[in-house]
Amino acid sequence: MFGFFGRKGQEEKKKEENFCVESDLSKGIGLKVPSFHESVNYMYQKVKEAQLSNVTDRFEAMEAVRCKFCKEGVSCQLCSMGPCRITPKTPRGVCGIDVHGIVMRNLLIKANMGLSAYTYHCREAALTLLETAKGNTIYEIKDPSKIDLLAEVLDIDTSLPLNEKAKLVAEGVLKSLSQNDYSVFVEKLAPESRKEVFRKLGIMPKGPMNELVDSVTRSMTNIDGDYISLALAALRNGVASAFGTLIPLEIIQDALYGTPTPHECEVDFGVLDPDYVNILPNGHEPFVGMALVEVAKDPEIQKMAREAGAKGVKIVGSIETGQEMMARLQCGDVFAGLTSNWISIEYFLSTGAVDVFAMDMNCSLANLKEYADKYNFKLVAVSNLIGVPGSIRLEYKPGKEKEIAKEIIKIAIENFKERKNKPNTDVSRFKQKAIVGFSAEAIVNALGGSLNPLLEVIKNGDIKGVVALVNCTSLANGPQDSMTVQIAKELIKRDILVIGAGCGNAGLQKAGLETIEAVDKYAGPKLAGICKALGIPPVLSFGTCTDTGRIIMTVIAIANALGVDPSQLPVAVTAPEYMEQKAVIDGFSAVAMGLYTHVSPVPPVTGSDKVVKLLTEEVEGLTGGKIAVGDDPIVAADGIEEHIMKKREALGI
Repeated sequence: MFGFFGRKGQEEKKKEENFCVESDLSKGIGLKVPSFHESVNYMYQKVKEAQLSNVTDRFEAMEAVRCKFCKEGVSCQLCSMGPCRITPKTPRGVCGIDVHGIVMRNLLIKANMGLSAYTYHCREAALTLLETAKGNTIYEIKDPSKIDLLAEVLDIDTSLPLNEKAKLVAEGVLKSLSQNDYSVFVEKLAPESRKEVFRKLGIMPKGPMNELVDSVTRSMTNIDGDYISLALAALRNGVASAFGTLIPLEIIQDALYGTPTPHECEVDFGVLDPDYVNILPNGHEPFVGMALVEVAKDPEIQKMAREAGAKGVKIVGSIETGQEMMARLQCGDVFAGLTSNWISIEYFLSTGAVDVFAMDMNCSLANLKEYADKYNFKLVAVSNLIGVPGSIRLEYKPGKEKEIAKEIIKIAIENFKERKNKPNTDVSRFKQKAIVGFSAEAIVNALGGSLNPLLEVIKNGDIKGVVALVNCTSLANGPQDSMTVQIAKELIKRDILVIGAGCGNAGLQKAGLETIEAVDKYAGPKLAGICKALGIPPVLSFGTCTDTGRIIMTVIAIANALGVDPSQLPVAVTAPEYMEQKAVIDGFSAVAMGLYTHVSPVPPVTGSDKVVKLLTEEVEGLTGGKIAVGDDPIVAADGIEEHIMKKREALGI
């Protein structure tokens, strides 16, 4: 329908070609591979031989039956008179809504889910802080400065004793989530230039929970059929998400577990040693994972494992929970490192080296029981949200984490007794070092305590700009992590610094881009010089998708230091393999902040020319940000670099 979304036949052919890329492992034997990473491709063949359902085969099977109406965003199933599909012969749904309203409402519904998930996480973090302040948890406040930061936002006396202050902070954050007036975090942390934009557009949000009530209600049948007001609601959700949930939840987690600092760790399937009792905390929340590490440090626990025939107990990070842990923990005797991101789950679980897969609130596949049965591990659901069949339920509540961690370890040790003499697949060769644990504070420390050195190298062009790669991982635009790795390489080759977060961050780590060695291999000459001078990789690991808030605060700090609005900076965002609803709300957060935001694959909006024009063109005149699409990493990098150079020119640098 539209030029930049068109050429469907060419795109489908290109997608097929991408999906059949051969790794070094498969050259010469014609194997299709699902991933950029050899570890995944290797284990995929093992899973295939075992005739197990897996994400790769399910994706390929679905390609033959996908609904074109759904792909274009022009279908609606909300009411009993549907489903409705918009065509030239049926230009309106039964309720009277047109194609533009349906497309934008469908996108808003996804944004609602993303905001809800982040709000849930923030609430859990605040409740954990509250019980910690009361002395009821295994945790302690490791970074009191972050309690002071929240106290200042919430107008709490910073001279109070730490635990009393932390209690008031936790209660203040919980109250802020359901504010019925403007969000205190937006009021206190957003730059005045942004708040002017928010007020002018009517997207200055209330507390996230109240925004959700309004937005979900707005998304019902026969309430809002105007694509403009629906789009504004999505932008308002984006502001509420960035400031009202992501920023406070990450500050709380820094307070509880320490602010990330750069250190070396290990990633990929090789971190799984079958001779150990291996427990994998999986999901997006670090609460149970951190408790497991603390409990597993006990010499008596390690002795129990050895008596069962193991070398000891290892806690191994999985997807975003693993990223949260790895950003703050040294790899060593107890914490082993990170396996991979969500598309890899079935493949690393099939190694036969896992004893417990402990699942919190996000990213656990519904079919894992067949893997648990075949490969001899236990599924444990530690969140009441998780409904994976076959799971043992040990619900996390602050104050019960030590008890839960001990029970999980007991289950794992008993499982090891059954597993130890059964076959496993040797994946020890699949191991990659990565420098992790960057944050705004870490960058400032690396620069000698001030942002000025960074500002100077941006001004003089040694670093053209900064791109946040905040990402899921997907098969919809090629092998897992292929687009992510390729666009990162393209950007750093052009002297553009990349900040990695989300599931895609694991892809960057496994590809070796977050190492000092990557400087000479992949970085442009000017960026390489800066990286060598500072001792940093060309891609900085900022952690998870929740670190979108941390990245936004870094952007705000740079803008404030230069005395400009964030939309004027030579920065951009890319989500080259966005997948789920949290990525949708992150996109609206970035656009609301005035940032150029590249996404791939193309979102389901192409059925509405008005929505496409609004998101890719018109919104730039309103917020300064916009959406750019494209599945070719070089073309996408061209667009990002062009945007950065325009911003540099406008700033006179």
